[in-house]
Amino acid sequence: MIEIERKFLVRSVGYREDATSHIRILQGFLSTDPDRTIRVRCIGDHGFLTIKGRTFDQGTSRPEWEYEIPLQEAEELLSLCIPAPVEKVRYQVPCGSHTFEVDEFLGANRGLVLAEVELRSKQEEFMRPSWLGLEVTGDPRYYNSQLSQNPYSKWKE
Repeated sequence: MIEIERKFLVRSVGYREDATSHIRILQGFLSTDPDRTIRVRCIGDHGFLTIKGRTFDQGTSRPEWEYEIPLQEAEELLSLCIPAPVEKVRYQVPCGSHTFEVDEFLGANRGLVLAEVELRSKQEEFMRPSWLGLEVTGDPRYYNSQLSQNPYSKWKE
């Protein structure tokens, strides 16, 4: 399956007013190789294993397979992951015919807030809410796999 998404910085907390839900996510990476990223996630009472291939189309697209696994197995796999885990709170924010996923990062990535929108095609139009900032699609610094190794708190301005 090919995932098509665009990623943006967020310039205000205005998205919180329109959010329909939020949930805490803890994730780690078994591999951060750009050709085969392997992620383990704990979301509420659920565990997931996700395999992603290399990005293409200026970072908007990549093959992705995601499988639900027992939470206990996900927690055990997290102990095998490359340090350090990525922690965040994800908000679901409807906007027009799309839903943005807005991630407020915690821990070593505290202060970083990113929004992603999934699309059916690279050229698909979507509404841009006022809180949406600079597009960072394709900038590898903002990939969760890279944030696990080079956290936002260690970036130099």
